[in-house]
Amino acid sequence: MAKFRVGVSADFKTRAANLLEPVLAEKFDPIPEIEYEFMPELKPTVTPDQIAGYDAILSLSVRMPPESFAGVERLAVIARWGVGYDMIDVPACTAHNVALCITPDGIRRPVAEGIIALLLAVTKRITIKDRMVRENRWLDVPKYMGVGLQGRTLGSIGIGNIGGDMFRLLRPFDLGRMLAYDPYTTPERAAALGVELVDLDTLLAESDFVCVNCPLTAETRHLMNAERFRRMKPTAFFVNTARGPIVDEDALVTALREGWIAGAALDVFEQEPLPLPSALTEFENVILAPHAVAWTDQSARGNGGQACDNILSVFRGEIPHYTVNADVGAKPEMQAKLAALRSRWG
Repeated sequence: MAKFRVGVSADFKTRAANLLEPVLAEKFDPIPEIEYEFMPELKPTVTPDQIAGYDAILSLSVRMPPESFAGVERLAVIARWGVGYDMIDVPACTAHNVALCITPDGIRRPVAEGIIALLLAVTKRITIKDRMVRENRWLDVPKYMGVGLQGRTLGSIGIGNIGGDMFRLLRPFDLGRMLAYDPYTTPERAAALGVELVDLDTLLAESDFVCVNCPLTAETRHLMNAERFRRMKPTAFFVNTARGPIVDEDALVTALREGWIAGAALDVFEQEPLPLPSALTEFENVILAPHAVAWTDQSARGNGGQACDNILSVFRGEIPHYTVNADVGAKPEMQAKLAALRSRWG
């Protein structure tokens, strides 16, 4: 009987070398019915023949538009290493009876920690002060005073898993107010976190620190544009660890050049890697990270483990808990696919 085949995207070898392999061995090696392999590099667009022979794909950053699924019947699950899925067409997954799964339990705390690390670094001017020591510029200290958090207002665009953990971790800093804009959350969730739900204009106008914690969708693309940066305080700081295209980078550069905001910390960009030269590298009040502020030993194990567990759920003929297109489970064709897997491996 043919084995359950898992294709692992090749970018793990280049962008996350040796981070996933121990988890693959732990999760899959004890199960002889499962075989996995690193796939050839899939770019710029995945073709159907490259994925047709797999039951599951474990993906880091593979892009799969609708045409990638044409004629694909065997594939049952795409397990993302992380929570972003803007690179994979969700309706196409549903149309072709493929569950698209993410790993919020593996990423929420590492990203929340990363947000606070960036917030503290940019408000305390850590990178500038590091250079001052290396360049023996101790007398410049009074020129680069930091900004404290106590009593001030922090606003989050989005209050999902990561935003919620961020607010929980911020409690000891004694913020004055915690605001959130999220049309998809509930007042009960916000109240449990001690967060005020407000509209976006209010959040931007009243926050001393603005953090982006929402997914990239058609609705949020360039959500932060010139008009919205103008609504922020000139003393406010902006932090984005979510997705680069949520921000109009040209507008952000203008906001920094013209002093609309006090500074920014960015872990994500409209194009990655960030094309150089870039105006964003010219500012002392900007901290940049290579979409890796949350890359820790814990995130590697958490994301890898949950992605593998999502695949194992489908291997057993079940829909994983963290399935983006959960409605796919109700389709008769998907039910038949899962029933066939249960009969073979369940």
